[in-house]
Amino acid sequence: MTALYLQVLAKSSKMIPVMLMGALVYGIRYSFQEYLCTLLVAGGVSTFALLKTSSKTINKLANPNAPLGYGLCFLNLAFDGFTNATQDSLTARYPKTNAWNIMLGMNLWGTIYNMVFMFGWSNAIGYDAIRFCQQHPEAAWDIFLFCLCGAVGQNFIFLTISRFGSLTNTTITTTRKFVSIVVSSLLSGNPLSKQQWGSVVMVFSGLSYQIYLKWKKLQRIQKKRKFT
Repeated sequence: MTALYLQVLAKSSKMIPVMLMGALVYGIRYSFQEYLCTLLVAGGVSTFALLKTSSKTINKLANPNAPLGYGLCFLNLAFDGFTNATQDSLTARYPKTNAWNIMLGMNLWGTIYNMVFMFGWSNAIGYDAIRFCQQHPEAAWDIFLFCLCGAVGQNFIFLTISRFGSLTNTTITTTRKFVSIVVSSLLSGNPLSKQQWGSVVMVFSGLSYQIYLKWKKLQRIQKKRKFT
């Protein structure tokens, strides 16, 4: 049961390590209100997911490899937070860096690492993938379309990161997943419980407050420009 909680929290709380890594590694300062918004969103999504989890899923995770699972969740959050904080640091130190510079660098190094991993030795997994695509050309076409859609989607992700920061991007992706779960539950005829509606209120309260803070910040900047 503990492993289930950890899995849900790891998927729902990616905004927290982004902030922690930014503050600890790069000295990025966040206000108390920003931390409060993040905790509201992460807490609401986590609570909703835990309330939605079925007993069948819980039984499947009754005897997990706990140390390995905890370690992988920790590494996932740490690396994800470090990557996002580094992207923020790059855009702050080099203002001329645009979304496509970051996108090119990320994908170039990712391609190099994956090529080594997939084709670096004689029995590497990449050769099996090529043989599979040769035997099933329709799968190769599906993989190509999947990669194409991913490449198009990355443009919007890196544009968001370069203009608004990685925390905003992580908030958007977390909220998108949450909204899709809520909508699918309602459309499939599964009414939400009072506790789940409470989680929905938590999430949208955090998001609304975050939008309000950004609006206030924009108002202050505009006032300063008028007086200068």
